[in-house]
Amino acid sequence: MKRKLFHQFSAPSNLAMILLMVFPLVYAVFLSLNFVTFRNITSPEFVGMANYRYILSDPDFWRAFRFSLIIIVFTVPVHICLGFIMALFLDQVSLAVRGLLMSMMLLPFIVVPVVGTVMFRQLFEVGGIMSYLYQQVFSQPFVFTPMSVKVLVIFHLIWYVTPYPIVVFFAGLQTLPEEHLEAATVDGASRIQQIRFIVIPHLKPLLLMIMMILIMDMYRMFDSILVMTKQNPLFQAENLMMYNYRIGMSVQRLGRANTTAVLTVIGILVVLIPFLRLQYRNKTGKG
Repeated sequence: MKRKLFHQFSAPSNLAMILLMVFPLVYAVFLSLNFVTFRNITSPEFVGMANYRYILSDPDFWRAFRFSLIIIVFTVPVHICLGFIMALFLDQVSLAVRGLLMSMMLLPFIVVPVVGTVMFRQLFEVGGIMSYLYQQVFSQPFVFTPMSVKVLVIFHLIWYVTPYPIVVFFAGLQTLPEEHLEAATVDGASRIQQIRFIVIPHLKPLLLMIMMILIMDMYRMFDSILVMTKQNPLFQAENLMMYNYRIGMSVQRLGRANTTAVLTVIGILVVLIPFLRLQYRNKTGKG
């Protein structure tokens, strides 16, 4: 396809991307350089880099940033490992069992996130089944503390998001040529060796894509943490999105909230650039 024809076909999508992504980002950068509240939103006051200096010197921002990184570090590897293992298991069972298990695994996606989080939290509240089991095992009631709330947030995110890599890995397994596995079996390769040298290399592009999407999702997670913590500052379980929400809506400092949003975008880009480079190398074959 000629370059001119390509640009003609891609022009509508490029225009939509500019309107929906580039323009809001540029406007967010503009607001981050101004003192803006709901009272002077039509006439912002230019303050330069003052908002950036305030945010970068705020201990609450760095606490939220650390918790966001903790969520990514603890959940993304578990999502990928569980998703891969369950996809391999689904690929081996019969169609009837597969349909039943798939419907059960996709249940977190069917439930509205806020409703699912409320139900998950109620399991550990007074009268909940998990609270009862905890008391039977440890002889003391379950108490919501800063540590326990953070652990519950991580466990809930694992339960809620894992169906996504399961579905993607399972779809990728359906594209794996059977003759490759048959040839490996004839050559005496064990199941572990087949997975290591055939299945995983075949799914490597999907693995990189899943990692990028999961990192972005965990970085910007909001609703689950909002419901789980009930915005209680004693739990100290704010991530960057919760911090941004509090600055923008509760404190009503829209300039500082946009500053946090800009810094969040920069942080996501920094984290994703290595994965994007790997994806590009896999597609183009360049070293």
